[in-house]
Amino acid sequence: MAAIARSGAEMAAQPADTPRQLPLDLGHGTGYSRDELVVSGTNAQAASLTDRWPDWPSPVVVLAGPPGSGKTHLARIWQDRAHAVAVDPSRIGDHIAGLGSRPALVDDIDKAAIDEPGLFHLINAVRGAGSTLLLTARRFPSAWRVALPDLVSRLKAAATVEIHEPDDLLLAGVITKLFADRQIEVEPHVVQYLVRRIERSLGTAMRVVERLDRAALERKTPITRALAAETVSAMDEGQGEFDI
Repeated sequence: MAAIARSGAEMAAQPADTPRQLPLDLGHGTGYSRDELVVSGTNAQAASLTDRWPDWPSPVVVLAGPPGSGKTHLARIWQDRAHAVAVDPSRIGDHIAGLGSRPALVDDIDKAAIDEPGLFHLINAVRGAGSTLLLTARRFPSAWRVALPDLVSRLKAAATVEIHEPDDLLLAGVITKLFADRQIEVEPHVVQYLVRRIERSLGTAMRVVERLDRAALERKTPITRALAAETVSAMDEGQGEFDI
């Protein structure tokens, strides 16, 4: 069945006094394909890195950046491209024996205490197999406070790439695409308003689009600047489940 875009004109035609209804959760998942990636100056170098694999400057690459910058999206793109094994950062040692020559991915390596012996042996296994390892982290390895001298040496030899928080271009592109994925047409000035108001985080962009979609469905109205302002204000006030 063909998808139908929910344009502002179509939704505005609904009666103003229509009772609000709880919308169905249609399961709008996050797309992690290369085609889903919006590229700007803040993530261009990191995107280029995933595109160049396996022509990497080092067998071990660290992709570092703040939360919400898109590290996981890029890591998933690379994982799919390289057919890499996702390694649980809290159980690194458990994955080494079955890894073989496959590439490996450890996402959010510095989110909790680092398994230093496990990471050291994983790096050695990857290098010995002539494979590759991608680590994503909030900070560069020099800030991880690693105590194991041999691991410090291995991490110094790794290539590092920084991904920055989203700029206006990236955030606007992501918001526009998130709405398009939901078959929603939103005026550019509404997108620009959101870019100016929300936290510079791709996760925040996903949450605000989801909440705006639900609010518009409940009210049977288009997504306007006024609705966007109301929604963002409610989010700023920290309302987990708000009624708008």
